[in-house]
Amino acid sequence: MDTATAAREVFVAGLKNAHAMENQALSIMQPQLNRLENYPELSAMLDQHIRETEGQLTRLEEILDSLSEKASGLKDTMLSASGSMAALTHSAAPDEVVKNSLANFAFEHFEIAAYRSLITTAELAGVQFALPLLEQNLDEERRMAERIDQSLAPTTERFVMLKASGQRADI
Repeated sequence: MDTATAAREVFVAGLKNAHAMENQALSIMQPQLNRLENYPELSAMLDQHIRETEGQLTRLEEILDSLSEKASGLKDTMLSASGSMAALTHSAAPDEVVKNSLANFAFEHFEIAAYRSLITTAELAGVQFALPLLEQNLDEERRMAERIDQSLAPTTERFVMLKASGQRADI
């Protein structure tokens, strides 16, 4: 097998994984968004990123279609289910909003790494048309990671202040 053929196989597998990853992200963010009562800034940030993620899925599907490939329904279902379980698990934590912020920060960096790898394999496979679409997804993930990074201290401070005042701080 030559390098271009191997790179294409790795690229297609990575695209399917990224599609499932973005579905997982949606299954994590939507329940969080529905539970944010005391954190309007986080709510707005998640709402915006949900819309970005939906666009990322569309771009991934466009690339897959151009390659005569389809997303993996099994991977999409499995990762969506695991994302829903993670969201459910965090909802039982007394520091849910802080725990979600930490997990979201880590997940964004996982997505950044996935898109960087996809860009490399697209280049190796000679799939140039995919590069701007993948770069757009990568840029959105980097911006979200930066927004989460900037919100970690204020979110933690708000959590502590609400808890100290006897108010419900976890959501």
